[in-house]
Amino acid sequence: MNDGTIVELAPAKLNLALHVRRRRADGYHDLETLFAFCRDGDVIRLAPAVADTFAITGPFGATLAAEGDNLVTRARDAFRAAFGVAAPCAIELEKNLPIASGIGGGSADAAATLRALARWHDVAPDESRLFGIAARLGADVPACLLGKSAIGEGRGDELRVVDGLAGRGVLLVNPRVAVSTARVFAGWDGVDRGAITGDPAEDRNDLTAPAVAAAPEIATVLGALEALANARLVRMSGSGATCFALFDAPADARSAAAAIGAEHPGWWWLASELA
Repeated sequence: MNDGTIVELAPAKLNLALHVRRRRADGYHDLETLFAFCRDGDVIRLAPAVADTFAITGPFGATLAAEGDNLVTRARDAFRAAFGVAAPCAIELEKNLPIASGIGGGSADAAATLRALARWHDVAPDESRLFGIAARLGADVPACLLGKSAIGEGRGDELRVVDGLAGRGVLLVNPRVAVSTARVFAGWDGVDRGAITGDPAEDRNDLTAPAVAAAPEIATVLGALEALANARLVRMSGSGATCFALFDAPADARSAAAAIGAEHPGWWWLASELA
């Protein structure tokens, strides 16, 4: 075990494509999605302590702290139960990503907590029990635990790693509107529009229309991104409201961020790079 503080990045998750195929008997939907991850996001810090503590900091920390229950503490408790450990720890979540925004913030935080605990207790990062915990915590948590570009099927947790996306610039934009995932899925029209190809340019996000119906600001964000020079792909991520534009290089994303920030100072944005 390491007596020092362990720091784990909880990178923003993107759905470069999201195909909804059918509603399952368990209440979930069969999905086909192309996951990608940024080189920026929330941060988990974990250190040994005399008693458990959990603190939330960062620009979006106050909103999340008011919710009470958190996937970070649920991940901590599930890890202890699975691996039979009980050493108390202090966990800090630096919340840099907006809440309920379609970029996997809570799932990424839970996955980063599992990785930090695994490092602390000398558990291999590919240990199957970690992925079992992740699957029970949420449909996106296994992909966030893997942390690699991958096609997800089933609930999104049956993963197949794909290459060729790293290094592209990406600009994430959110109009500071939280969207209910349940409401967006409830608004899906039920039409199966076919299987994912794995080529982001050829695929789609089937939840865009119901998300725009729930939050019309999403359409405004998409229009602003589509007007950017050098944007190769513009799409909404997950169930929204965050949208993204892909670029050939990170410098292009930074230039685009400056333009978006000047034109829409009230929006949240993040210029990053695909990992």
